[in-house]
Amino acid sequence: MKLSVVIVGGGVMGAATACFLARDHGVQATVLERDPSYARASSSLSASSIRQQFSQPANIALSLWSLAFLRRVGEELAVDGDAPSLGLVEPGYLYLATAAGAATLQAQHPVQLAAGADVALLSPTQLQQRFPWLNTDDLALGSLGLSGEGWFDGPALLQAFRRKAIHCGAHFVQADAVGFATAGDTVQAVLCRDGRRFEADAMVLAAGAWSAPLSAGLGLRLPVHAKKRDVFVLDTPARLPGCPLVIDPSGLWFRPDGPSGQRFLAGAPPREPWPGDPDEPPLADIDHAAFEAQLWPALAARVPAFEALRMHSAWAGYYEMNSFDHNGLAGVMPGWRNAYTACGFSGHGMQQAPAVGSALAALVAGGSSGAPALDALSPQRLLDKRPLREANII
Repeated sequence: MKLSVVIVGGGVMGAATACFLARDHGVQATVLERDPSYARASSSLSASSIRQQFSQPANIALSLWSLAFLRRVGEELAVDGDAPSLGLVEPGYLYLATAAGAATLQAQHPVQLAAGADVALLSPTQLQQRFPWLNTDDLALGSLGLSGEGWFDGPALLQAFRRKAIHCGAHFVQADAVGFATAGDTVQAVLCRDGRRFEADAMVLAAGAWSAPLSAGLGLRLPVHAKKRDVFVLDTPARLPGCPLVIDPSGLWFRPDGPSGQRFLAGAPPREPWPGDPDEPPLADIDHAAFEAQLWPALAARVPAFEALRMHSAWAGYYEMNSFDHNGLAGVMPGWRNAYTACGFSGHGMQQAPAVGSALAALVAGGSSGAPALDALSPQRLLDKRPLREANII
């Protein structure tokens, strides 16, 4: 009998899982997405970067596997000879630390090396020599990704997964899932707001910041909350040769954007969780006051050439923040025979979607995958009160 899989959420996690189910296991999933324009989706509003500088080996493994996939994405996700291009570049990540944070970078360094990350610790003198545009007066240490870290076109990856999934037999349906029909420990169907019912031999919940209220219908409200993140697009005459993605001790980050070398993206840590439905307040609510009062002065303090810049534009999106331990929840839903989830990745979902989608598809289909196993991300850790805390959240 052919397996019937319904995926709730058509963002990058849902689309990747559907793609690997269809392409690698011959399972034709039905993907329910309430907003096929993806106007509110975290996948469409992501800054779309990839790194290996995590504190948990499980995250390093997932991102390394995903990086290899992104490097050959044209081959992996081509449809009828039309190969997607993601514009992947790898200038690295640079974590900066004052004396207060140097011990953390030093402690994480051997963990990262042991897991296969190509990183180096740099003294203030070495930082100044390598990046003469950087103010190092208050710095004690930097951690630089020498390879395998950078950024890419995340929305293009989402569309490439979606297109490949459809080509291989998946169905994407506009529908607003609101609950489930169950019997014992089995999900029988996904129920939608308009009365439609989608029968399921297996169900995958991949609704991002909207996952928690749906999971509550299965008796476990996942600790996944929407946190709004502002991203500012900046124009500046500054030239910063060799600029990686820089994470300042203050929490701000910035990176080049585009070929001109005079446009940058910048942002700060996500804002506090919004109560209720993450559709409110609207995504157009950009915190311009915080940029003027906090972000711009901090940028200029770290890179004096940023004194001369202007905001070109800005956007806001959501982190699906897992408040339990800032790590993804991926695998079987506790207490259920055929319910799975992939959500709560707290800012690193886009980069890990290839690995998570491949591994989760294999788990659902009862097949195999070359991607790292998802055991460390199992939602069972919530019930076991066994957090897998990720320290490096941007």
